[in-house]
This record gives sequence, C-alpha cells and structure tokens, in this order.
Amino acid sequence: MSSNRAFVPPPPGKQIQPQRPAGVAPGQKVNWNAVPVPAGYVPGLGRGATGFTTRSDIGPARAAVNLNDDKEAAPGEDPEKFDEFMGNDAGALAGTGEYDEDDKEADQIWEAVDQFMDERRRERREKRLKEEIEKYRAENPKITEQFADLKRKLAEVSSDEWEAIPEIGDYTIKKKNRMQSFVPVPDSLLTKAAAENATVKSLDPNMPGMSTPMGGTHSTISDLTAIGEGRGTVLGLKLDRMADSVSGQTVVDPKGYLTDLKSMTLRSDADIADIKKARLLLKSVTQTNPNHAPGWIAIVRLEELAGNLAQAKKLLQEACEHCPKSEDVWLEASRVHSKQSRDNAKAVLARGVAQIPDSVRLWMAAAALETDKPAQLRVLKKALERVPYSVSLWKAAIELVDVDDAKVLLDRAVECCPNQVDLWLALAKLETYENAKKVLNRARKALPAESSIWITAAQLEEANGNADMADKIIGRAIKALEGAGVVIRRDDWLGYAENAERTGMPAVCRSIVRTIAYYGIEDEDREATLTGDAEEALKKGSVEVARALYAVLLETFPGKEAIWRAAAQLEMQHGKPEQVEALLRRAVQYCPQAEVLWLMAAKHKWRVEGDVPGARRILEEAFVANPDSEEIWLAAFKLEFENDEASRAALLLAKARSSSGAQYPRVWMKSAIVERELGHEEQERSLLEEGIRRFPTFEKFYLMLGQLEERRRDTEAARVVYRNGLLRCMNSIPLWLSAARLEEAAGNVPKARALLEQGRLKNPKNDELWLAAIRVERRAGNEKASEATLAKALQDCPTSGVLLSESIRMAPRPAQKAKSTEALKKNASDPYILATIADLFWKNRKIKNARDWFTRAMTASPKVGDHWACFYRFELQFGDADSQAAVVKGCVESEPNRGEYWTRIAKQPANLHEKVEALLKKVAVAMAQAEQGQGSQAAVKEEDGDVKAEDDA
Repeated sequence: MSSNRAFVPPPPGKQIQPQRPAGVAPGQKVNWNAVPVPAGYVPGLGRGATGFTTRSDIGPARAAVNLNDDKEAAPGEDPEKFDEFMGNDAGALAGTGEYDEDDKEADQIWEAVDQFMDERRRERREKRLKEEIEKYRAENPKITEQFADLKRKLAEVSSDEWEAIPEIGDYTIKKKNRMQSFVPVPDSLLTKAAAENATVKSLDPNMPGMSTPMGGTHSTISDLTAIGEGRGTVLGLKLDRMADSVSGQTVVDPKGYLTDLKSMTLRSDADIADIKKARLLLKSVTQTNPNHAPGWIAIVRLEELAGNLAQAKKLLQEACEHCPKSEDVWLEASRVHSKQSRDNAKAVLARGVAQIPDSVRLWMAAAALETDKPAQLRVLKKALERVPYSVSLWKAAIELVDVDDAKVLLDRAVECCPNQVDLWLALAKLETYENAKKVLNRARKALPAESSIWITAAQLEEANGNADMADKIIGRAIKALEGAGVVIRRDDWLGYAENAERTGMPAVCRSIVRTIAYYGIEDEDREATLTGDAEEALKKGSVEVARALYAVLLETFPGKEAIWRAAAQLEMQHGKPEQVEALLRRAVQYCPQAEVLWLMAAKHKWRVEGDVPGARRILEEAFVANPDSEEIWLAAFKLEFENDEASRAALLLAKARSSSGAQYPRVWMKSAIVERELGHEEQERSLLEEGIRRFPTFEKFYLMLGQLEERRRDTEAARVVYRNGLLRCMNSIPLWLSAARLEEAAGNVPKARALLEQGRLKNPKNDELWLAAIRVERRAGNEKASEATLAKALQDCPTSGVLLSESIRMAPRPAQKAKSTEALKKNASDPYILATIADLFWKNRKIKNARDWFTRAMTASPKVGDHWACFYRFELQFGDADSQAAVVKGCVESEPNRGEYWTRIAKQPANLHEKVEALLKKVAVAMAQAEQGQGSQAAVKEEDGDVKAEDDA
C-alpha cells in the first residue's frame, strides 16, 4: 500500500484485509510486526470498536494564528517586546506597555520603602559585619602583625651587631654550569652590523646632487631630524584644525589649558618652546571657531603668563568683538585691565553690561570694583532695576545697609522674589511682633507648601511669651500642608524638633513632637516606635525631644512600668531633682504595684535630696500598696541601717519576721547582720540557726555562722558548719572556698587541696575553684604544682578571664607579653585581662597605654572594685588632682560590689557604714601592702637561693 495515497474507509461492515508485503513469496512467513502501519489505520475498527476522540484528533479550540509575515501584527502585540520571563505585555490582563507617571510614582514609592527598610537594618547589619571582620582578623592575623614586635626590636640593634651578622653565602645544591669558552668576534662583522643600524642625521653639502638648496632659495637646513620634527608639528596642526571643523566646536579642553597655564613658570628655553607651541595651537582654536569664548580666554592667559600684557589686551578686544554675549570674556577683560587701572576695568564692565544687561555676574563684579559701600549700593540698585528677580543681588544689597533700609529692601525683595523663603524669614526677623505676624501670613499665602514658615511662626509666639500658641500653630500647619498636597514625613518633623531644641525653643520642640509623634504609625507599633525614637534622640543629645516622646508615651500607656523607669532615668541624668520627684510621684500613682518605682522614689529622696524622713514616708506608702514585698522590707532596713539607726533597723526586721516577712530568707539574714553590728553574738547565732532550720538550702546562713565561729577562734565548730552547709549546698562556690581557706589557715594544706578538688568534681569548669587551688599551691611554696594546676585549669576553662590573668602574672617577665597576646586572642573583652595588661604597662612606665587599658577595663565591667583601686593607685603615682577626682567620681557612680579585696574589706563589720570613696582608698592601701609583702617574700627567696648557691660552691 502506498503511503502517499489517501486512506479511503471501507463500506460499513467490511473489514480491511491486510496485504502481503511486496517481495515476499507465497507460503513464506511474514513478520507483521515489522510491517509499517498503513495510513489511517484504526486498531479494532473491524471488530466494531469506535474508540474515543481527543483534542489532537479534532484540532485546537481557538482559531489558528495567521503566520503570514506579510500581514501586520494584531494591535497591542509587538514581537520586539516579548520577554521569556514576563511574556508579551499585550493582552486582556496586561497594561498598555507605556511607562507613565503612575508607574514612575509607584517605582519611587517602592524605592523609598526599600530604602527605609534598609536604613532600619543597616545599623544591625554593619554591627554584625564589623564583629565578623574583627573576629576574622583576630583568628587570621597578617604576617606583619605577627612579626610587629620583632620589627620594633630591630630599632635596638646597634651598628656593630649589624656588622657582626654573617653573610649567608651560596649553599645551593644545584648543578653549577661548566666553564664556557667564548670566541672573539671579527671586526668585519661588527662594522657591518653598525652600518646596517646607522641613521643619517645630516647631509653633506659636497655630495652629488646637493647643489640646489633645500626648503627654499636660501635654505641652509641640513639636519634631517629637525625636518622630521617640523613635518610632525605641521601635520598635528592640520589634524587639529580638521577636527575643530567637524562640528563647529573645538575639541581642545579650554579648562585644562587654563589650569595648566596658571601653574606654568618660565624657567628655561624648553618652557619658551612650550609656550610657542601652545600659542600656535590656541591661535588655531580661535581662528577655527572665533565665537568660542574659552579659546580666547585661554590664549589671553597664555600671553599674560608670557608677560605680553599688551598682546593680551589686544586679544581681549578681539574676543569682546567676536563674543559680545559671553560673560566670561567680559569678566576676563575686567580682570586683566584691573591689574593696571581700576577705572579701565570699570569701563570694560560698563561695555559688558550694555551688551548683557541681565548678567548678574557682571553687575556683581562691577559692584566689587567699587571701594566704598555707597558706590557699591548704587551699582547694585541699578542692577536691581534691570534684574529685579535676582536673589543674590538683593542679598548683596541688603548686607550693605542698616536695619531700617534693610526692611525697605526686603519688603521690595519679597515682592519681586515671592518664592524665596529666606527673604520672607529675614524680613519677619527684622519686623516687630505684630508686623512679623503679618509678614508670615503673607509668606504663607505665597508659599503654602513651605513648612519652615509655620515653624518660624510658632517660634515667634514662643519668643514673645505665647508658648501655648505653638501647639495650635503646629497643628494647623500639618492640616494646611496636607491640604496643599505636601507629603508629611515624620522623620523630617522630628528633625525640625531637634533644630528647635538647639535654637533654644523647647515649647516649639514639644509641640512638634506631640503633633507628629503618632503620625502614620499603627496602633500596635506605637510603643516600640516611640521608645526607639527616644533612644535615638538621646544618642544625638536631644534631651527635650526624648522627654517629649516619653511624655506622649506616658499619656497613652500610663500603666507601663518600663516607660516610667526609662523616663525617670532620663530625668535623673538630665533633669532637675524637682522634675525627678514629680515624675516618680506620678509613676507610683499609676503603677502602685511596681516596687522598683517606689524604691527609686525613696532612693532619690534619700541620696539626692538628703531627706531621710521623706524617704521613710515614701516607703510607708509603699508598704500600704505592697504589704508582702520583700524588696520594700529590705529597702526600709537599708535606709535605717546605713543612717546609723541599727536599733530602728532591728525593730523593723523584728516586725517583718513576725509578719509576712518571715517567709523571706534575706529578712533573717539582714536580722543577723544587725545583731552582729550591735555586738549580740548569741542573738546572731540564734537567728542564723533559726534561718538554717527554716531555709536549709540558703548558703549565706552557713557562711555567716562559720564566720561567727572563726571570730570566736573555734575552728572545729566552723569546720562542722561548713561541712553541714556543703552537704545541703554542694553547688555553693563560696562555701567550698571558705572551707578550704579554713583548712589552709589551720595549716592543713592537703585537706584544703582535697576540698578544692572535691568542689571541682561537684562543680566542673569553675574558674574560681581552679584559681583558689593555684594560689593554695603558691602560698605553700609549690611553684611547680601551681604551674601544673594552672595548665590543667586552662584546659578545663580555656576562656576564663581570671585564669588567663593569673597566667600572665605567673609568667616570667620576658614571656608576659606573649601571654597577654594569647589571652586577648581567647577573650578580648574580659575586664580581668584588660586590667592585668594595664598593670603590665604601669610597671613598664608606659603611662598613656596603662591609662587607656585601665579605662577599657572600667568600661568592660565597672562593678569590679579591685580594678578601680588599681586605677586610683596609678593616678596617685602619675596623674594629677583632676584625673584622681575623675577616678573617684567614676567609682562612686558605679557602686562596685565585686573583687577579691573589695568584698573582703567592704564586708568587715567596721566598714559596713563606709562610703564608696573611703572603701576605695582602703582597698588601694590593702593592695599596696599586699604587693609589698609579695615583693619582700620574693626578695627573701632570691637571697635564700643565693646563699644556697654559695654553700654548694
């Protein structure tokens, strides 16, 4: 069956008989699977199967697209606009394909949103990037940083030591070249090579054919090199002229020529040759395009530089004729003529003004040529008659007159230039209060979209004692500007508030903040947004803006304790005591259950104002609002105790123990402290034992009872107390340290060592127990054991600041620098490491470095009293009275409560009522005595070692 013939279906009921393929003999088996299917064959059709119809059988549902290239495309369909990702911009759901103003505005809005979101995340992103860079640089230091200390030591190497350094020599193991032999070159070969590379620079006049002179009738040119250079110069000039004539403008950069000509100085014949070349080039420029002003100015300055002033003036005359409408040409002519005669310069400018009467620059230059103010004012007035819309001319004229005449000029200026806000505001400042209001009203009508006019009106009212009008004016300003189509940006108005605060207008500042605070902010974002704005304002130093933001927040969220605390902190730092007291009074009224606010109010009354009875009244009110508050009981105790009212404190705590305060262990602890202060040991013991019975897991009861037994010299009783405490409080590090210290004081060093090891097993990775074990070994004279313990401690706690600091102190002096660098790599922000490095600088007499590192340590952790004492000792030795006072002030403000020496001295019964300044000095004295004792012990050990060495000898 031929495949090209169309298939004709058989009559109904008649099957299609398969035909034998050609070339197959009858009787031979036919492989029907290999025979191609006939065209139009439908399986099962002979058995009556009809099948089903698909889309591919009947064709597409839509009309076929006309693919004829000769016809035009459908309207709105452009094959060139098809995009593989976005598709064609034509169709029922697509736009017109045109980028109109709406699209532009939408793009601008989305771009502004993206910029705003990026600005919000920028600070956090930059901080994270900075931390990653610092971490990478700390982990991967440069080679120069690793060898910086070695390079600095090279400065100490003397000349003799440099000379004594041996030469390295040649120790290479490479196979050396064998001896090579060279054969001399014959002279004939050298002569031939020279003749091939030689060039003829001059001609011999005796040569044949040279009787006719070159270059003209009487030419004597015989240097071929000069002829080649001349041809190159002529060709360059021709090419420049052709390039200039292409578009009618020169391709020479006149500004570049002017700059070069200003910096040129004639020093040699070469400079003169350069001037000749430049003159020839610029002459070509002016001849090619005579109406090009920069070319004339360049050639004039060239002649001026060459000292040919007459030629410069002549060229200026030609320039003024060819370019009469160019301001630069007339100004250049005035400048050149003013060197000889100011009158000639005035005449030139007069001609220029006649040619260009609207040129502000020429009028300003003409006024500058006058020597007295009346003449300058006369010129400017003539200029304003011709150019009344020039703001610069009005400002120059106003600067030359007094206040009364300035009012007249400004009144005329705002009529001629009504769109200049500066002129309106300047006129308002010169007028009286009533006239200024009229001027600002006129300015508001002329410029309805200008916000500065409204702000100036509010400042005018505040300056004249009408601060209440500021709120009304700012409110009307927002509505009017919105009506004029101005987009109100909240951040811009907060900036206006900051400017008002800097100019001494607090009422306007508060009015702007109150009006704009919640503008465009969702209700759920109000608290977070305004709190963040207040913090940012404080960083910028805008205290009044932050205060106004907190005031708005407190009006909206009067029950938020955190906002009251932030506002109180602001007033404590920047406000007056009366403002702090008033704010805290309002705070406790709105948040009576906030214990912190009551305590802040009482502390301010006591510490700042010195009113102890007033503080007692505040705490009484706090008791009424919070009858079961532990913090208020303890605050009342502290108030009485620190004011030497131990009896009142004892009665207060007795009342607390008999009421709801009995459920708090700290009440029992403070009661024992009061009895210790009064010298009642039995009452103290009974209170501590009762406290242990009630609160068996409160560690401080065992510590205080053990210290009581130690004061009574009863070592065994103290040992029993500490043992009982460790059974119930195995995680208490102070208990383990106190028990070990007791054993060490009793001379039982192995027992102390065992206790510390047991404590480390119960509390792994604790640097305080490791440090105590190291110092026990050192005090026992076991230097090797202390070093081994330190190595184990650093393996267990590799980033511990106290252990790294101890490793620096224990290292020999030459190795302390390397130890410090290693410690900083492991923990660069630990205050103990920073203070230890500062101490090293102090011992090496590097005063500035020591002071900087002490400051860093204080910033890292201001609560460590030992570091303040070291800093104070340093300033006593190398500082002055101001630096010492600054250290004392910083310590008092920080109120430190940590540190080995600080806690030991501060908790002594004799020092319980001492001020922070007195404690600082006592700790400094104690640390100095301890260092002297360590120094004497080291000296004794050194003497003992010398004696032993002599005995061995």
